Amino acid sequence: MFKRLYDWTLRLAESPRATWALAIIAFAESSFFPIPPDVILVPMSLAQPKKALHYAFICTVASVLGGILGYYIGAGLYDSVGKWLIGLYGYAEKMDALKAFYDKWGWAFILVKGLTPIPFKLVTIVSGVLGYNFPLFVLLAAITRGARFFLLAGLLTKFGEPIKALLERHFATFMILLVVIIVGGFWAAAHML
Repeated sequence: MFKRLYDWTLRLAESPRATWALAIIAFAESSFFPIPPDVILVPMSLAQPKKALHYAFICTVASVLGGILGYYIGAGLYDSVGKWLIGLYGYAEKMDALKAFYDKWGWAFILVKGLTPIPFKLVTIVSGVLGYNFPLFVLLAAITRGARFFLLAGLLTKFGEPIKALLERHFATFMILLVVIIVGGFWAAAHML
C-alpha cells in the first residue's frame, strides 16, 4: 500500500498539475486543511531538484494567502466558523489567557509556530480572532513560512539523492512519522497554552 502511495506521489510530483496541487495544499493548510504541503513539496523537490526553490516560493506565497483567509475566518467569521474551529482545537476556554499572551508575545508566537508541526491554521485564525495587527501578521507569516519551506527545499537540494534513497527504502516509516507529527502538532496546540 505504501509503495503504491509513494509511486503515486512521485508521479504527481512530475505531472503538470503538481504545482497547482502544491499551491492548493499550502493555501488550504494555512486556513482549514490538516495536511501540510511538505507531503508534496518533498517528492516534487526530489523529483526536480533544480526547481526546489521555485516550489518553496510557491508554498510560501500560497501559505501566506491561505493564512490571510485563516485570519479573516477568525476576524470575520468567528461567531460561526471561527468559534467552531477554536473549540475543535481546544482554545475556547483559553481565549482570555491567549489574548494577554498575544498582546505581549504575538510576534514570537507567529514566528515560532510557523516553523513547527503545530498547525499554522491555528495561528492564522487566532490572530484574526484577537485582531492582531494585520500587516505585521502578513509580514511575520511570510518570514516564518518562507524560512520553513526554503530551508526544507535547500536541504532537499543539497542532500536530495541520499534522502530519496532513504525514502524509497522507508516510505512507510516516513508516512507513519508524518501522521505522528501531525497528530502531535494538534495535541500540542490543544495542550500548550
